Amino acid sequence: MTKIIFVCFGNICRSPMAEFVMKHLVARAGLEKDFLIKSAGCHPSVGTPVSEGTVDELIKNNVPFTPRTSKLLDKSDYKKFDYLIGMDRYNVADMKDICGGDPDNKIFLLMNFANENRDVADPYYTYDYEETYKDCVIGCEALLKKILAHEK
Repeated sequence: MTKIIFVCFGNICRSPMAEFVMKHLVARAGLEKDFLIKSAGCHPSVGTPVSEGTVDELIKNNVPFTPRTSKLLDKSDYKKFDYLIGMDRYNVADMKDICGGDPDNKIFLLMNFANENRDVADPYYTYDYEETYKDCVIGCEALLKKILAHEK
């Protein structure tokens, strides 16, 4: 089983969006039993629901989701997950601090899987949930392709 956790600052916009996009891609491929997909934040207000903009974008794009609240990335998550995916460079740096480094090379920047060395913009500040959604799809599709190619 491949275990993935997506991480952003507060776990209310980008990381839950990526979580549900990835779950959707995996479900369409009929691979749900082969994956565990979660999300967390480096600095969340624990218990805050997913942002309305993220929910609206998921609905607009017919991506199933379940109600959830923000969760804090924990040091123990490093051992639990195969891929710890940050939405921006600050998240990646915070993830390494929280996890005590990255000795197993499991912490990544999402857009690097799509050969794009850039951040996923935070719609909490940009208000552009559509652009964030597009980046999540591009990054998650590339991540899934990499995982499936690696398993062959």
